[in-house]
Amino acid sequence: MQQRILVLGGDGFCGWPTTLHLSSRGHDVRIVDNLVRRRQDEELGVQSLTPIRTLSERVETWRQLGGQDIGVSTLDIARDYAELKALIGAWRPDAIVHFAEQRSAPYSMKSPWHKRYTVDNNLNATHNVLCAIVENGLEEHCHLVHLGTMGVYGYKTSRFKLPEGYQRVRLLSPEDGEESEDVEILYPPDPGSIYHMTKTQDQLFFYYYNKNDGLRITDLHQGIVWGTETAETLRDERLINRFDYDGDFGTVLNRFIMQAAIGHPLTVHGTGGQTRAFIHIRDTVQCIHLAIENPPVLGERVRVFNQTTETHRVRDLAQLIHGMTGAELQYLDNPRIEALENELRVENQGLQNLGLAPITLSAGLLEEVSDVAGKYRERCKLGKIPARSRWRARR
Repeated sequence: MQQRILVLGGDGFCGWPTTLHLSSRGHDVRIVDNLVRRRQDEELGVQSLTPIRTLSERVETWRQLGGQDIGVSTLDIARDYAELKALIGAWRPDAIVHFAEQRSAPYSMKSPWHKRYTVDNNLNATHNVLCAIVENGLEEHCHLVHLGTMGVYGYKTSRFKLPEGYQRVRLLSPEDGEESEDVEILYPPDPGSIYHMTKTQDQLFFYYYNKNDGLRITDLHQGIVWGTETAETLRDERLINRFDYDGDFGTVLNRFIMQAAIGHPLTVHGTGGQTRAFIHIRDTVQCIHLAIENPPVLGERVRVFNQTTETHRVRDLAQLIHGMTGAELQYLDNPRIEALENELRVENQGLQNLGLAPITLSAGLLEEVSDVAGKYRERCKLGKIPARSRWRARR
């Protein structure tokens, strides 16, 4: 069934391929974006390894290739509340996909300004969307799908699999130790950066608006994304997706592959014993589509899925790329404050129950990413590879 879908942050790394994926399946899609991610490239003095076109050229290329028209609204949802409210009220979307948050943990820790910007942008953006849905009376009509992060759970070793959002607990009375009936609560948050902290606050916004106003919300706790292209972005080079490799926005596996392609040592921070959850960009867009097609029913609590397909230690990934390419490993000081080693087991059956067939690390797709990195290697600025944001300032 065709739906009207707003994609907030639809020009970004996950937003752009998701927009094309939804459009290719017949949905009426409109992008809302303030293009801040492109301005951050200018701020940081680095560009996507892949040469991404302007948003207008991207959209026009898709139309020329026979795709549906994709509308564009250029506004800042964290600040332009009146415009956002008017757009949602006039367009009456069946679903809103919310990518429009500052998405980098290192960027959020660069300076006090970056910390304050991340909090201001992310919390206002999320709350403005929720408030606009309610003010337009679309509580029952519109389904909000939010891209969260596995980082809300923290990265301490747990004796059991991390659940999908909710943890069953038994409470004890502080007076007499009497046990309660089992209850389910949101899994206790443990943010590791200002960015992750804003995502934990998003959860509370969703909990409140679901309880108070009956909003239908799906929160997707996503792992680290690897890969860059999808079936839709591969149709024409003008549709190519971002490939970030710098120390602020580049994700670890993509960075390793790019470093190998240019003959740079693979930069492993700390011992490399950090275990993280991963997902391919093709699975990301598929998960969003599955969430949209399977909304919560009216009155259902916030639905939470762990949008991840596998977990790996960072040093194991580095060894994998070393085995493929012969690239050397370089162990560096870890700028983050985190455990040197951790185990991570994740419950991720929810989206598979809806039909996701997970893509796991395979030589074929790793080679595809390596080919992209090699093709555009001349665009790499070596000085932008190191991760320079520190979690605690040196005194």
